[in-house]
Amino acid sequence: MIGLTSESTPLRDASEVADFARRCFQPAAERPDAGERVGVELEFLVFDRGAAAAHVPMAEVERVIPALPGGSRVTFEPGGQLELSGPAASLRDALDRMAADVSAVRAALRPAGLVLAGVGLDPVRPARRQLRVPRYDAMAEFLGEPYGALMMCSTASVQVNLDLGERPQARWERAHALGPVLMAAFANSPLSRGRPCGWMSGRQAVWDRLDRTRTSPVPASGDPAADWAEYLLDARLMLVREDDERCRPVRDGSTFRDWLNGAGERRPTAGDLAYHATTVFPPVRPRGWLEIRYLDAQHPAAWPVCVAVTHALVTDDRAADAALAAVEPYLDPGRGPYRELWGEAARCGLAEPRLGRAAETCFRAALEALPRLGADPGLIGEVAAFADRHVTPGRSPAADLMDPVPGRRVPAWLNGEGRQ
Repeated sequence: MIGLTSESTPLRDASEVADFARRCFQPAAERPDAGERVGVELEFLVFDRGAAAAHVPMAEVERVIPALPGGSRVTFEPGGQLELSGPAASLRDALDRMAADVSAVRAALRPAGLVLAGVGLDPVRPARRQLRVPRYDAMAEFLGEPYGALMMCSTASVQVNLDLGERPQARWERAHALGPVLMAAFANSPLSRGRPCGWMSGRQAVWDRLDRTRTSPVPASGDPAADWAEYLLDARLMLVREDDERCRPVRDGSTFRDWLNGAGERRPTAGDLAYHATTVFPPVRPRGWLEIRYLDAQHPAAWPVCVAVTHALVTDDRAADAALAAVEPYLDPGRGPYRELWGEAARCGLAEPRLGRAAETCFRAALEALPRLGADPGLIGEVAAFADRHVTPGRSPAADLMDPVPGRRVPAWLNGEGRQ
């Protein structure tokens, strides 16, 4: 746990929350090399190709997955979504290792008629929880129906983890300011219960309807650590761990600040604070690195583009300067970086004219940066092809999932072995 020496030590006051928050902006571990690292976490909905409306038992998937050559950790989300968490590495190595693992999983599932669907929101099936552990039981009770169940059981994302670098504040600000453009460019969840849901990123629409004290962007005052501390203090308590086996949901609306000020039966400990930080889900979260959490899951062959572009725009100074210049006209200092376009990005994707124009500049900047970041020609070609297909015409990937194609027998979102 970041910055905590004894998780059972009671917290004295808010200054210890501030200390914890500052440590979240310090590198998680010293490394002998100074190279930039990327961590990739991919979530996929799993479908039976012959019975797409049926839920696939998590145990059936778990049973056939082999040891993965790239070293990804395999876990499952509450609805049975498969998650692959790759080891942090250079851009090229991280993508190569994750690609090998995705290929191995797809190959293992294929004989059973199962496919990975790279889409951010389940297009046809109702939310149904498969994984039952105390944390998820308490989370389900706290978040409620229908959006809590949808978030837990029906959504999937690409998470990009980036080093803090020598200027953590700059990267923190870039990751937020460019959020709506990146969300729009990779919006990929337009369907729910078999029909258009009115959003290009229906996944983000679900998140927007949850407890906003834990899902809204961290407000910006110019001091990210102080802002993060205030966010943690003002977020409502979701649950309290009573022991290793039990969690108690908190339904009275109290915040961590209330608990720290004496509202609970006992004082919160350092361990309670660290755990509380894992129950808040802002679009960007600091953990000794930056977790970028606002990207929809992508087709199994297209997720490297999402990772590469995000990495380039946040970590490469020249690319970031060009991208920020493109979004600067839309910044609203009174409401936080680019806040007014988060909703439009989720609803309209690249069809929103301002986001479409900014995305063209951002992708050009990323393409110029990728050779500097060690990307190989194949990856650069994939990014260019994505830009030609989606960014230039102003069509988020979601638009492809809604287009009727004469003669298509398999829905585009289920076409896990076909086109990007």
